[in-house]
Amino acid sequence: MNTADGWHAVSLSNGIEAGRSAGTQLFGKEIVIWRDNDGVAHAWEDRCPHRGMRLSFGFVRGNHIACLYHGWQYDTAGQCRFIPAHPKLEVPSSIRVATYACEERLGMLWMYSGEAVARPELSVMQREVTPVRSIFVDSDIDTVRAALVPRAQSIGGTDVALLSLDADGLPLLAAIQPYGSDKTALHIVLDGPPAHDRGPQQTAAAIWAEELRRDLEAAGAIVAARNAVHHGAAP
Repeated sequence: MNTADGWHAVSLSNGIEAGRSAGTQLFGKEIVIWRDNDGVAHAWEDRCPHRGMRLSFGFVRGNHIACLYHGWQYDTAGQCRFIPAHPKLEVPSSIRVATYACEERLGMLWMYSGEAVARPELSVMQREVTPVRSIFVDSDIDTVRAALVPRAQSIGGTDVALLSLDADGLPLLAAIQPYGSDKTALHIVLDGPPAHDRGPQQTAAAIWAEELRRDLEAAGAIVAARNAVHHGAAP
């Protein structure tokens, strides 16, 4: 599986409310996505440096995220600022969480998987979209990409995996998230601004996306069966 550094969508924007967090994965690495109370999104390694508890199990307090286990709190830069068991302690600067660059484009949250200091600009265009849904496909990223080739057009350039899809006449944009070795996510939006009369289009697009998930998993099953036959025939 390709683990090259780059920008990857990891959630729809409306999937994470202010003051909330959620866990996800990118190339099998555990990631916590959270919004502080100002609504700013953050993407971090999903691990408290103290005992390794997932921060996505914790809670957001103001502009800090706190670990569920012992309540250690981290500011928006990933620096530990408060340890409840030692409330007067000046926390060492070495106690911090690994953080990733995170930006919002096209109704999605994007994170850069490499070092933030060396990242290229996120070139995905800014335009209004209407959220549809995220789907999780039980198939690896390469198989999903290959199955999408006949029905999708790549519009993200070299630094992002963004596709244009026609859902029975509805124009969709879909970003591919390499979740793990055998799972891939697609974050799907309708191209065009939200409006009170787009509800039926959202519903139709969501149903179409579920059919797409089944098609992609069927394609993955065929590839897996072929690989099993190939390996079984090998000496």
